[in-house]
Amino acid sequence: MKAIEDNYIPLTEQLKKIFYLFTSQWLLEWDQQVNLPGAESCAKLRGAQIGALAETLHAASTEERIHTWLKALEKHHDALTPDQQVVVREARRDYDLKAKLPADFVAKKKKATSEAFHVWAEARKNNDYASFAPYLKRNIDLSLEESAYQEFKDNPYDYWIDQFDPGLDTQTVDRLFAELQEELVPLVRQVLESPQKTSSKIFKGFPVDTQRTFLKQVIEKIGFDFSRSRIDVALHPFCIGNPSECRITTRFHEDHPLDSLFSSIHEAGHGLYELGLPAEHEGTPLAQAVGSAVHESQSRLWENQVGRSRGFWKYWEPKYREAFKDELKDIDPETLYRAINAVDLNPIRVDSDELTYNLHIILRFTLEKQLFAGELDVNDLPEAWNSLTESLLGFTPPSDAQGCMQDIHWAWSCFGYFPSYCMGNMMAAQLWETANKALPHLEDDFAQGDFSAMLGWLRQNIHSQGKRYRTLELVEHVTGESLSPKALIRYLKERYLPLYN
Repeated sequence: MKAIEDNYIPLTEQLKKIFYLFTSQWLLEWDQQVNLPGAESCAKLRGAQIGALAETLHAASTEERIHTWLKALEKHHDALTPDQQVVVREARRDYDLKAKLPADFVAKKKKATSEAFHVWAEARKNNDYASFAPYLKRNIDLSLEESAYQEFKDNPYDYWIDQFDPGLDTQTVDRLFAELQEELVPLVRQVLESPQKTSSKIFKGFPVDTQRTFLKQVIEKIGFDFSRSRIDVALHPFCIGNPSECRITTRFHEDHPLDSLFSSIHEAGHGLYELGLPAEHEGTPLAQAVGSAVHESQSRLWENQVGRSRGFWKYWEPKYREAFKDELKDIDPETLYRAINAVDLNPIRVDSDELTYNLHIILRFTLEKQLFAGELDVNDLPEAWNSLTESLLGFTPPSDAQGCMQDIHWAWSCFGYFPSYCMGNMMAAQLWETANKALPHLEDDFAQGDFSAMLGWLRQNIHSQGKRYRTLELVEHVTGESLSPKALIRYLKERYLPLYN
């Protein structure tokens, strides 16, 4: 139909232009964390550059003609193909959200976030929360202002949950987390009280260069394409990507080799998702990730269900021992595997085991809700953080650097993102159960160093879908069940109770 063609073609061309601007902004932010010199003038300039590009991106995303094209296409909704309907639906959502935000506000907020990142990095290094607190307050105030523009007056935090996982809200997350916490807290207690003790702190002096070589072999073997990707070092591991290219980061410590290895597998899981999106639809919602929870389901599945499995280490242990002959000579195979799946109390979220990790997320979700509801003052955050950590996990962090300042997310203004990690864990467990029913030989494949069936199943069921489904719809479409913590609890019991008697 000519009316559709005359509006759909220019719409998708504009969406691709927006995509090019957005990915250019990503590259500036990646460079800010990986390569930018430490001088204050560098950070100031980069903040201005990112702010200017954000303003340009916003202008391109809110051009009146986008609304005109969408309105014309929406009149012929029933004549659109299913793929076209997805593009129009998601383009409408994005346009309506961005059109409500003034351009100068978008630039101001982006610049503020860039400034907050640099202050946070220095404050965390010096354990100086007081210097970061004003920047955190500004980020929260600007985020509240944005939610007001979007008319989320009753619960502004709902807006941020929806930003990262469209269709979800605080009430849904509350319900899922309450159900998980009821089962998880006694399970964590049972494992921690077990007489069978193990630790991940048995590693010493693993050369960084060898770590780097080994982990590149691992993530390339599971399918990470280095012809379109790269891995670098940053203060906090992260991934940016699209179907054409991907960049991930990790960090290294000679006495914590598993940290760099599993954070790299985790970020590679994100990268596999981005690189697996349909390249022929690049720049449109058909080649974009559903949301953060689905993204985290991919990274956590590769990191945990795959990366900590017996089959995975049956293949990789001989190669790990070959790479680190002296460092592993006194560590027997069972001790090594237990260290890989060690459960202990760790103040750092990204270093935490699978069992306690979700309690770290519940902690952050609880505090974010209080901050956005005006029930918690930014200046009182360290005390509230320490108190809730004691309540949920049974210890007090040794410092604010290892407590409320450990994560980059609040410096980045990524409020509402933390719940995605835990919901991603739930989704990963449901996908894992479903994949094993369809492919009962997966563990044997891993033991042979073959990860193609696992990746192929994810490509077909998750990656190829783009944004055809929202988060909760996608879970039900693939697994036949609503999102729930039940599969996660089953998986954790099956993995950890045998290890801890």
